[in-house]
Amino acid sequence: MNGKMKLITTMLIFGSIGVFVKKIDLTSSEIAFLRGVIGSLFLLVASFLVKHKPSWQALKKNAILLLVSGAAIGLNWIFLFESYRYTTISNATISYYFAPIFVMMLAPWVLKEKLTRVKVACIVAAMLGLFLIVQTGSGSTSGTQNHALGILYGLGAAALYASVILMNKFIKHLSGSEVTLVQLMTAAIVLFPYVWWQGQLHLASLDSTSIWFILLLGIVHTGFAYFLYFTSIQELKGQTIALLSYIDPISAVIIAAIFLSEQMTTLQIIGGILVLGATFLSEKWEIKDAKERPTPSP
Repeated sequence: MNGKMKLITTMLIFGSIGVFVKKIDLTSSEIAFLRGVIGSLFLLVASFLVKHKPSWQALKKNAILLLVSGAAIGLNWIFLFESYRYTTISNATISYYFAPIFVMMLAPWVLKEKLTRVKVACIVAAMLGLFLIVQTGSGSTSGTQNHALGILYGLGAAALYASVILMNKFIKHLSGSEVTLVQLMTAAIVLFPYVWWQGQLHLASLDSTSIWFILLLGIVHTGFAYFLYFTSIQELKGQTIALLSYIDPISAVIIAAIFLSEQMTTLQIIGGILVLGATFLSEKWEIKDAKERPTPSP
């Protein structure tokens, strides 16, 4: 399998996460914890099989950033999974793709980057797109769905992922796969006390469907997908990665429409195009080298 096919496969796997999460009878924190445990175990085994040994000195130097960013990833998953529960997968996914816009807004202060006219235009377009999505969905509250709250959770997840992107820019002398492995392990470690304190993780009461789906989420959607991602970016240019990454949100919308009968209004579609178009343009100017790509999302 060549680099493009590996990345396309990865994005299609990511695009189906929402459907799987909705079928798992666990809280968002439980799902996030188990995803971190299973995913990190998979990557540990993969690292062992390819005989890859990380630099312990580099791990030690970056320890604080790795711990904080790992905790942010765990919280990011909880917010994203809550977003899936309260709104449609389409709304949650598009809200989550606001992360590059948050990075662009914070870059002048955190990275000392210049805020150009193009970047300002991207921010305005994304804000307009989000406004169209929220206005169309905010008035609808049915059953367990509350679209405004779900979109808010999605934006919270995007903000947390944006913080991970920014922190990763300060991590030195470690490969993307090494960083991701440590962050997944940290996410699981940080979430464990919270899950334990809440008296959750009643695995014995899970039905077979939830068990299979949580295993697939940890092994396929996390460990295997991240492994494919990092092997693919070694063969591709940054712009190719940026373009193919948008298979994720597009496939998420299509999969949700097929398997969950979710639909988007015309205004929501226009809003989604504005948000995703703005994030694509922002990444087009941001990514210069494929190896600089941060921890894959979601």
